[in-house]
Order: sequence, then C-alpha cells, then structure tokens
Amino acid sequence: MSEMIKSEKISRRRTLELVGAFAFAAPTLIVSHAEAQTPGMERREDRREGRSDRREDRRDRRDDRQEGRADRREDRRTPQGTTGTKPAEK
Repeated sequence: MSEMIKSEKISRRRTLELVGAFAFAAPTLIVSHAEAQTPGMERREDRREGRSDRREDRRDRRDDRQEGRADRREDRRTPQGTTGTKPAEK
C-alpha cells in the first residue's frame, strides 16, 4: 500500500508555459471593467456624444431645407389667383 512518490524534473519550457498562462489569466481576474475607466476614455465618450449630437442637428437642418424647397416648388407649380386667365364677368 505504500506508494513511492516520484519527483519529476520540469523542463524550462514547461515552467515558462505555466508562468505565461498564469500571467495571461491573472489580469483578467483581478481588474474589473469599472476600474478600467480612465479620464481619457471619458473624454473620448464625450467627444463621440458631441459628434453624434452635431450629426443629428445637421440632419434636422437638412430636413427643414428640403421641406422648404418642396413647399416653394409646390407653390410655383400650383396656379394662384387669376393671373393669365380671363377677367371675371360682372
């Protein structure tokens, strides 16, 4: 029943593999996403938000211009008043 414990030599390559695997996994276990937020990232988000707001403003202005052009075009194409027709008889 007595077992003899054998000690094996671990190669340097195997040791480096184990250390590398631990070094790769450890930061993901320790650092949470909330801690990763930096002032630089916040500024970047603010810039993105500003760009998105400006884009939306440009779209609104463009839509207003297109509607105005369509209204003016329609006004030109529909006859107004009695211009170019016979005068009304009394």
